Amino acid sequence: MAIKGIREYDGKKLLSELLPRYGWEWEFQGVLVTPETDIEKLPEEHPWLGEKKLVAKPDMLFGKRGKLGLISVGKDWKDTAAWLREHMNKEVTISGVTGPLTEFLVEPFVEHTQDQEYYIAMRMFRDGDRVYFSRQGGVNIEENWDSVTEVHIPVQGEDGTLVNPEDVDLAAKLGLGDADAQLGRFLNALYRVFAKHGFAYLEINPMAVMGDVIVPLDLVAKLDDTAAFENLDTWGRTLTFPAGFGRKLSDEEAYIKELDSKTGASLKLTILNPKGRIWPMVAGGGASVIYADTVADLGFASELAYYGEYSGNPNEELTYQYAKTILDLMTREHHPEGKALLIGGGIANFTDVAATFKGIIRAIREYADKLREGKVQIFVRRGGPNYKVGLERMRQLGEELGIPIHVHGPETHMTRIVPMALEALGLMKGE
Repeated sequence: MAIKGIREYDGKKLLSELLPRYGWEWEFQGVLVTPETDIEKLPEEHPWLGEKKLVAKPDMLFGKRGKLGLISVGKDWKDTAAWLREHMNKEVTISGVTGPLTEFLVEPFVEHTQDQEYYIAMRMFRDGDRVYFSRQGGVNIEENWDSVTEVHIPVQGEDGTLVNPEDVDLAAKLGLGDADAQLGRFLNALYRVFAKHGFAYLEINPMAVMGDVIVPLDLVAKLDDTAAFENLDTWGRTLTFPAGFGRKLSDEEAYIKELDSKTGASLKLTILNPKGRIWPMVAGGGASVIYADTVADLGFASELAYYGEYSGNPNEELTYQYAKTILDLMTREHHPEGKALLIGGGIANFTDVAATFKGIIRAIREYADKLREGKVQIFVRRGGPNYKVGLERMRQLGEELGIPIHVHGPETHMTRIVPMALEALGLMKGE
């Protein structure tokens, strides 16, 4: 599972598409403005820009924009456009990270009073969901946290059956009565969207509650990107996950992202420490998290070179290109005590292990000299369809090329190769 933040623009757009499925209508009006946007033509494409007071703010996965003075509020289009031009590509420092402002959300300004600002947040945990609600929303919610009501919605009911989000009456759990009937309807619909469409975190602070009219003013959302296949009719095919503020993709990250965009498989790469000694080439989103967590739990997070995955049964060529990119990065600099490549994963259900290994084997052959020079050891653990053939090919490859390739099947615990690699590199003593 990979939890990724999305733009406020995308989050609000998604809510406006999904809430009607659960009985609540809300029409989102908003424009995403980037350096490529022709600001002069925007009113022609979106006439409401010239008819309403507006709000403009950066939409780049960081919060506290109001406290940072990075919001334009209640201005007409002329002044809003001037504010956008002034701030576009302006460098700012957020939590110690410096970068340019390149994406902005513009939407209608909603007239409301401070006592109409509410707070709602939903977070996914292993044992269920937790919902946080307050009638004192806004920028000072942390100072007013004692006003927040928290409820827990378990994964399973008392009888052991899975809880259906459609059966959850969040309004009742929050103690909302008849006077808050519309708010209750909205929150029930919002929870169904959260629980049924791959959200891991959803926060609206504030939401303006004006009788029957409820408007999300500021929104933060994170999705589990492994749920994309369950949401192909909404965000699964089209939604993009932007990089964090101030972080520019390397050429290699951009290349893998481009490959990923052209296939139904999943290819991910985020470089953490290019000088690291542990390189986990892991099949499966869930397995990739587990391997990374295992390295960190053993105390060697600083040696983790990158986070990534290849999954969804990529073909031989895609796997080759992915593996080639990893090996190129890995062998640019050598370490006197060597490095470890972890070709890991769980037990596949449908992926032909031998077929995907063909692409990896091609890449290892191509980089054999550099792998030997860099004292690289390879640790393999895999199971699934045709895994015995794949593992035998890996064994033979190691013997042929003179590269230490330690091969393990499903009889070995999935993450056992992590301490094996750490011990082989002298980073950790064996038991």
